[in-house]
Amino acid sequence: MLPDPFGQNNEFPTDLPPKYYHEYFNYVLDFVKRRYFHVLNAEEETFLRDYEGLSEDAQCLFIRFSNRSKSFFRVETISYSEITDMPAVLTELLENHFIESLCGAHTSRFSEIIDLFTKPELLAVTKLLEPPVMPSKSIKKPDLVRWLLHEYDFSTLCEIISELEPVVKVAYEAEVMLMKFLFFGNRHADMTEFVIRDLGHVRFQNFDEQHLAVQFDTRKDVDDTLMVSLMKETFDLIKQEQPPEDIYDWFMNWHTSSGTGLSPKAAASFNAFILRVSAWLERKKMLSQALTIYQLTNDAPARERRVRLLFNLGEIEEALALCEEIAESPQNADERFFSLDFYEKIKNKKTRVIKRTTQALKAAEAIEVPVMYRFRVEYGALEHYRALGYQAFFSENEPWRSLFGLLFWDIIYDTNVQTIHNPFQRIPSDFFMPDFYFKRENQLKERLTAASTREVINEIVTQTFVDHYGVTNVLVPWYEGALEKVLTLTSLLTVQQMHLVLLEMALNLRENTRGFPDLLVWNENEYAFIEIKSPTDHLSSRQLHWQHFFREHGVQSRIVRVNWLKDADQLMVNEATTGR
Repeated sequence: MLPDPFGQNNEFPTDLPPKYYHEYFNYVLDFVKRRYFHVLNAEEETFLRDYEGLSEDAQCLFIRFSNRSKSFFRVETISYSEITDMPAVLTELLENHFIESLCGAHTSRFSEIIDLFTKPELLAVTKLLEPPVMPSKSIKKPDLVRWLLHEYDFSTLCEIISELEPVVKVAYEAEVMLMKFLFFGNRHADMTEFVIRDLGHVRFQNFDEQHLAVQFDTRKDVDDTLMVSLMKETFDLIKQEQPPEDIYDWFMNWHTSSGTGLSPKAAASFNAFILRVSAWLERKKMLSQALTIYQLTNDAPARERRVRLLFNLGEIEEALALCEEIAESPQNADERFFSLDFYEKIKNKKTRVIKRTTQALKAAEAIEVPVMYRFRVEYGALEHYRALGYQAFFSENEPWRSLFGLLFWDIIYDTNVQTIHNPFQRIPSDFFMPDFYFKRENQLKERLTAASTREVINEIVTQTFVDHYGVTNVLVPWYEGALEKVLTLTSLLTVQQMHLVLLEMALNLRENTRGFPDLLVWNENEYAFIEIKSPTDHLSSRQLHWQHFFREHGVQSRIVRVNWLKDADQLMVNEATTGR
């Protein structure tokens, strides 16, 4: 019987103590002080020192403010049951500069302030103006806000709002953001990680904190990585409001002034940012500008996009040369097949080239499946093969990913590799980078040498599945039957075939953990991995890559096209099958 980490017999809390967030926040600060004090500046050190001087209730209210997405708060609406003397706590925070009263320094953020109030409340503000005005009650709130800002200066509105109800702004926002960034290593994770852990919604891998690696060695590592993250967030906001010409100028000005000479720690994030901006500009038909930005990185798919843009802009020789460069050292299957197809298109001056993925799909065998499976084509194919006497299940990437995750679990999460930086890390920081394989090459090969028989592989996989059941792992799903799929796979392939596939996956986990065939079918005499395609489906480069790889190493795999069986034809099949 498999363990059930989420079942009723486990002692996970169903709720949290009143000041749970205080414990979490203090843990983050202590963690940062122990591991990153060497990169902190004077303002951040002052924040940590002054925070320690606050009373517990004042710390709690400051954390409550800091964990909210907004910066301004109406004093009279602040209410937390665990904080007893709210006026005294607010006074303490004001006196120690952890919050500040509404003032002229907040002019640029008036939209945030005004958003705290409802339209009826803003109408009440107009009655206090000199002279009093009475806008129509049917006026929409955005129009009312625009009118107020047009007719009155900020200081006047600020004074009247403060008379109605005090408004405060939380301070040390930049410092708190940095503390969380240093702890989590990114801007995506947040304090809810503590909550989902303690409520039992997610079980994280256990790490000995003393063996966790520092993610940022220098202040430049911190500043550059954080800057790129913030620029990504800014881009996502301004692209909704500004024309593409302005976005291009904004990016290039930033890159010229701050985006060169970045720390190597920021390189992966910067390259992803480049791809995001340039792809957006390309969609906006700004081809030359998109090409300029694509040229700042060689990360896929930048080179492919550059070839296409060069071709469209009439730079044929340059496009051809880049195609040849890609063909010599493709980063993934997309680059590999693109370079071959597009080179042929350019060299032979063809207006249309049948891509290798299309050729493979056209050459595939076909089966007939009832049209009732039009929107569930894989399930229709499953039923087709089961009717022929095969056992079958929907496999795709899952059993391969699970086999990799279970067989190499301890190697993936080995803290000696210096890629685990905080206790909530779901994957090592180099998981989707080439470094993953090169840092662990000896360990991976030693494990495969030890796993020299099917029995040993099954023993390692099964024991790991039981020992870690329910612990989050991006490669391994936890449900009844997941292990059975993996063991079915291992029963059909030779040990050498499994080793070869696993090493291929390790070389590029971002790309090579995808694209596996949809189905696994087998009987006593044969098996096959089958990529199912409906009449409207396309074959991807990754899928073709695995078809080639499997064929090269003797793994039985093929592509199968589905033709829809009409109702009348299905009736004839049923009659022939039943003899009626």
